[in-house]
Amino acid sequence: MTRAKSHLRKAAMLAVLPVLACGFGSAMAQGVSGAQRGTRSAEAEQLHEAIMTAQRGDGAKALALTRALLASHPGYEPALKFQGALLEDMGHAPEAAASFQEALKLAPGDAELMLKVGINRLVAGDTGEAIRLFTQRLKQVPQDGDTLYYLAQAYHLRGDSELALKAIQRSLKADPNNTAVWQKYGELLCSSGDNEAALRWLLKAQHADPTLGRIDFDLGVASFKNQDLENAAQYAAKAVALKPNDLKGLQLLAAVDVKLSKWQEAKPVFEQILSIQPADDAALLGLGHCELALKNYQAAADLLERLLKQDPTQVLAHFYLARVYAGLGRTADAQHEAELHGRLLDQAASVVPTDEREVEKATLVEARQLLTEGHEAAALKLFRDRAKGPTATPGAPYMLTGVVYLYMGRPEDAERCLKQSMVIEPTVRGAHTYLGMLALQQNDLEKAESEFKAELQGEPNYQLAVAELGEVRYRQGRWEEAADQLARSKTVVPALLYMLCDSYFHLGKVKDADLTAELAVGYGKSDPAITKGILDLLERNQQTELVQRLSSR
Repeated sequence: MTRAKSHLRKAAMLAVLPVLACGFGSAMAQGVSGAQRGTRSAEAEQLHEAIMTAQRGDGAKALALTRALLASHPGYEPALKFQGALLEDMGHAPEAAASFQEALKLAPGDAELMLKVGINRLVAGDTGEAIRLFTQRLKQVPQDGDTLYYLAQAYHLRGDSELALKAIQRSLKADPNNTAVWQKYGELLCSSGDNEAALRWLLKAQHADPTLGRIDFDLGVASFKNQDLENAAQYAAKAVALKPNDLKGLQLLAAVDVKLSKWQEAKPVFEQILSIQPADDAALLGLGHCELALKNYQAAADLLERLLKQDPTQVLAHFYLARVYAGLGRTADAQHEAELHGRLLDQAASVVPTDEREVEKATLVEARQLLTEGHEAAALKLFRDRAKGPTATPGAPYMLTGVVYLYMGRPEDAERCLKQSMVIEPTVRGAHTYLGMLALQQNDLEKAESEFKAELQGEPNYQLAVAELGEVRYRQGRWEEAADQLARSKTVVPALLYMLCDSYFHLGKVKDADLTAELAVGYGKSDPAITKGILDLLERNQQTELVQRLSSR
């Protein structure tokens, strides 16, 4: 995002001047009164003095003059723009952003402010608002390379690879000789999986301008994904040499060393990452793996146990720890870790990848805000625009809107939207399941069972419906069927794992219950109530040793 700051400083300063020029002549052109003309001229004169002061190099005095002007005329948009430019030039980014934002409220059609505020929102992580502003600006300046560049970055951060590529291709067409655009195009191609094309564009950018920021890192990533480990190692080493404390560069270098089985070389890189970020899961796992490969078993055990206290659901950590315990002669512990690893691996298919989960979460958060404000049509459009894979069907936007209403505690709206989704698309995935969950909330087990069975009739392996039917059987006290359904669903939902654990205890399957309890505590680590519930369940079933072990985590 380094391009953002330099662009903002330049654009903000230049943007005020034409506004002032218009300000001096516009009053007479519009036929306003002499008193009004005088007021506007006085404001413009004061701002002109501030600009001249800034051009003479006295930014502090220019800012003081601008603030004095805004104190008497708080709605003077050109002064707000100039204040934003001064604050940004002084390194006060949050204050600058606020000033630009206020100016945009007063001049919502100002294309330059749309770009500046859009970039600020992008830097702040508000990709939805950034995309809205960039898209709005492009209606005025359709071929603006800068706007398209940042729009591509916003789409990329939101996880929309296809839209990101389209935007950067338009930026490339608008600004074909811009090396930063070549580099961004290469980065986005790499993210989309076209690694060979990515490498070509990145090399082209590097040859044209070797000083481009992070170009060695980008080349290292593309080389790594192309399985060119030798060049990946060289690029990664250069990137780290240029920025020794850059976490992404260190992570890349460590990943290359591990891929090459250079355990001794990888070890200090992981240690450097942990010195910067002591709780980094990947670094703890990587360093534990290195110590295991170097047969430093106790050191490996300490690292992997530390990691599993942070996150008991780390699949590979259990696998490595089983090998470590075997190396230490702790046979029973090794067997236990191997069994946990097997259970976690079995459930891994039902866990949504982190990047996809974050994109989905961001969309649901935006939709919930729209629905809270009463903008159901906008929420439906949001789901249509973001639709991918199983959700890219005609009825899915209504189904997803119903889901959000369900979790907002608005059952009538939830039921209305879920039923509407089936009117539009009778086979829409998930609608029957969420209607069944709504029935469960209302303690109507018969209706819930009917809805779950309707879902499974069309899609017999739909995991959520299988799991929720297991909950119905659990509430009915049909332990064998409950355990069968919940286990078959491969659920990672802590509350459902609690039911599976309890069902196993009722069936006398203590070992299965204990393993399930560990999984429930792992997946529910951020919810103290879940952990307490599992520990209480274990206590009631005389599993004191396991309670002590889980309590110490």
